[in-house]
Amino acid sequence: MRKIVIINGSPRKNFNTAKLLKEAGRGAQENGAEVEFVNLYDLNYKGCISCLVCKRKGNTQNGLCFYKDALTPVLEKCLNADAVIVGSPVYHSYPSGMFRSFLERFMFPAHTYMKDEKTGSMKRVLNHTIPVGVIMTMNAPESWFKASHYHIILNENEESLRHVFGYAESLYAFDTFQFTDYSKYDCDYFDPTHKAQVRDCQFPLDLAKAYDMGKRLANFNHNI
Repeated sequence: MRKIVIINGSPRKNFNTAKLLKEAGRGAQENGAEVEFVNLYDLNYKGCISCLVCKRKGNTQNGLCFYKDALTPVLEKCLNADAVIVGSPVYHSYPSGMFRSFLERFMFPAHTYMKDEKTGSMKRVLNHTIPVGVIMTMNAPESWFKASHYHIILNENEESLRHVFGYAESLYAFDTFQFTDYSKYDCDYFDPTHKAQVRDCQFPLDLAKAYDMGKRLANFNHNI
């Protein structure tokens, strides 16, 4: 049975990001995969501490971060998974800090500073592909995506993951419903009626895309 690890980089366990990730998990499960869901905000861990053990000559880390804390078992599971799906809300153009710290620990040990003579790029540590799905949610409407250069900033996550693990794809959910009750917050820049309409009409389509991502990665052909 294929194993999929799903990483929630949102502090909320049942809101936009988590809902999309859970739907991706449902897609994977309904296609025969075993799914494990991890909430990063439940864990006490650091980002990369630049110990550079993973770059020392003769190291035997095999892509696993040397530093030991609560994230270590999660990283081990990700490196042994058939696919990983990660998600985060976007805070001021960037994913959450917990998500970024996870990516540092997940990606940095799994690539080298050695040149691949065939391609001229850096060699990969892993000799197999771990497909990674990336789900990002944001309060910003889609019209802001390129105007605010989100497409450049956020696409770098996908490009880096593809380089390190061999395959990556992204799903972006725009204009998400941020508050359960807009009347309780100072937020008159946003129209709660419009936000509710997006939640009721667009978000179900995003959930369907997340389901398809989970289904697709559960069936990923690791021989390509």
